[in-house]
Amino acid sequence: MRIHAVHTLYEERLARSTRPFLARGCKVERCRQCMLRTHLCICSHRPLAKSNAAFLLVMFDDEILKPSNTGRLIADLFEDTFAYIWSRTEPNQDMLALLQDPQWQPYVVFPAEYAEPERVAERVELAEGKRPLFIMLDGSWAEAKKMFRKSPYLNQFPVLSINPDKPSRYKVREASKENQLGTAEVAARIIDLFGEHDNAEMLDLWFDVFRENYITGKMNRTLPDESSLKALQTFMAAH
Repeated sequence: MRIHAVHTLYEERLARSTRPFLARGCKVERCRQCMLRTHLCICSHRPLAKSNAAFLLVMFDDEILKPSNTGRLIADLFEDTFAYIWSRTEPNQDMLALLQDPQWQPYVVFPAEYAEPERVAERVELAEGKRPLFIMLDGSWAEAKKMFRKSPYLNQFPVLSINPDKPSRYKVREASKENQLGTAEVAARIIDLFGEHDNAEMLDLWFDVFRENYITGKMNRTLPDESSLKALQTFMAAH
């Protein structure tokens, strides 16, 4: 099984914890990769997208430890996914070097209303020889806004925004706004905007698998016969 950047970051963050992370459900036995209850683990079903895009997950400190986090679903599918813990005063030097790597064309994924109009990009436009690096600020809405405001090294990059036409399917956490999406849902809309429509659908379906299994475990239910996993497998067989 492929160990990706979010798995590695999780282990690093756990290793430097000075006290246990006592989130709700912390005593549940979980898979350390997908963070679902062990009997609901989805790791063996993880698909892999063929993509020209890359993602950078800038994660608020405790976000990496939360079983409900969906940023890891992006790393599950997209091989070129990087993940770092955000710091206001000491940004990771490897992350800063990544942002300046000439092979990438970074875009900060965030609502346009919070950016200066001249920074807002309507579409993904690449210079010759470059690939897009979509920067996802992964945390609660309040945390994401803080990261956006207090990360001056991101100010040089355009802001790419989406306008959700449907409410979030993510019912694992309560959103502060009706049209707020989970991180993986936003990534699916961005990759669709980039033109990789099959990858967008694959990520949406993988999100549904995670969501269904997470809620099944949380509510001590049984997975339905027509599960989200079957829908994903049908899609993969057709592609």
